Amino acid sequence: MKHIRTIIAKEWAEVFKNRMVILMLTLLPLLFTLLPLVMLSTMGNAMGDIEGAAADVPAGFLSACEGLNAGECMQIYLVNQFMIMFMIMPIMIPITIASYSIVGEKTTRSLEPLLATPISTVELLAGKSLAAAIPAILVTWAAFGFFLLALPLLGVSAGVRAYIGGPIWLLGVLVLGPLMAIVAVNFALYVSSRVNDPRVAEQISSLVIIPLMAVLFAQLAGVIIINTAFMLIAIGVLILADIGMIYLGAQIFEREAILTRWK
Repeated sequence: MKHIRTIIAKEWAEVFKNRMVILMLTLLPLLFTLLPLVMLSTMGNAMGDIEGAAADVPAGFLSACEGLNAGECMQIYLVNQFMIMFMIMPIMIPITIASYSIVGEKTTRSLEPLLATPISTVELLAGKSLAAAIPAILVTWAAFGFFLLALPLLGVSAGVRAYIGGPIWLLGVLVLGPLMAIVAVNFALYVSSRVNDPRVAEQISSLVIIPLMAVLFAQLAGVIIINTAFMLIAIGVLILADIGMIYLGAQIFEREAILTRWK
């Protein structure tokens, strides 16, 4: 753990000098938090119009509306789309950090001394992964906490607040999001170790967001319904994926090849 903590401290010392990282850690959570708040505030002021639109809610989603009126049902259906944003946050933020992690150090000539140390490959990858993921996860949780605290101030009904603070959102934001962050970070580290340009590494690593965007559009189209069962299955799959990617990373990360490939 000492070596891992050293890697994390080293990464943070470099990362937080980067203006782009600071902007991602502040502006992105702020934007993704304000958008659903503005929507809920606007919908609250137009509840009469929302009542009529509630008929468009997919039938599979109606079980979540038990005990709620039509307007509240429409509110939670629409705000549910923004849950994906809170799950994207811990993916987008660390990709910038992780994709630069290996190739960036190579371009600045700081990778050779690091790989020459007695630190193991697992410790190196774990340190870099945690250094990228931890700030993003903490910022996401803070943004979600602010979102929950702001709901009663906007006059959002108790039923809608109970749904947003219920198991589906909590599993998605507090558990599924961090698990996806680990997948994204490890994928970005793979890419970073195989390419020569930090910008190329970041662009390729961003492809990991595509499956989550596919879930968003499928939900909007009513093809899938995100419920507790869906979340639990996704969590189980991602736990296995995280374990597999960590194991695979330790196997394919070739220290000597990385050093010689970019000479």
